[in-house]
Amino acid sequence: MSLVDTVKNAFVPIHREGYPFIAAFGAATLFLGYFSSILFWIGLILTAWCVYFFRDPERVTPIDDRLVVSPADGIISAVGPAVPPRELGLGNVEMTRISVFMNVFSCHVNRAPVRGRIAKIEHRPGKFLNAELDKASTENERNGLVIESPNGTVAAVQIAGLVARRIVCWAEAGGSIGTGERFGLIRFGSRVDVFLPLTATPRVAVGQTAVGGETVLAEFGGVAGTPLVRIS
Repeated sequence: MSLVDTVKNAFVPIHREGYPFIAAFGAATLFLGYFSSILFWIGLILTAWCVYFFRDPERVTPIDDRLVVSPADGIISAVGPAVPPRELGLGNVEMTRISVFMNVFSCHVNRAPVRGRIAKIEHRPGKFLNAELDKASTENERNGLVIESPNGTVAAVQIAGLVARRIVCWAEAGGSIGTGERFGLIRFGSRVDVFLPLTATPRVAVGQTAVGGETVLAEFGGVAGTPLVRIS
């Protein structure tokens, strides 16, 4: 490995969605620095945080159709039965819900928990309650992906939080998506709910730290499906 490759690998990529914010923070820092050195250093710290917030590291996703991986970095805030949001069209029957809460220091790039065809994408306006609250699943602004996977229908719901005011989703309905593939992000501090068939067995507990695209949230029984090449 060359020196250039070594230096390159030492830096975490920044997602393009963050460029306008980083530029704005940087410009504000220079402006404030003209009037006060203290304000300059405060601005510099905030700019560094903004760069850190929009980091987009590569992840090594398990290649096994039986496994459901975390769609986000954060803390497991809920594991248990729940009725999925009505707009997803999954009926009123309870599914297994696993929630991942992201704070303002988490990596906010969201990844697909399973592979399959995206049957539906539905955005719903709502409130901006603390994303740690259970009622945030039904009352907050959210965007849901319904994925037809080899083990049944799975939904990943991006939920806005107290500070988050924008949900970004670049996946398209009707297309296919791979396990661990990036499909969106949320700014700034939020949560992602994963709804699974009751045949899935949770492999995480409340309070556990999850790594998006790597941590196994649940597992389906039976024989594994045909693995795919990992998508970064």
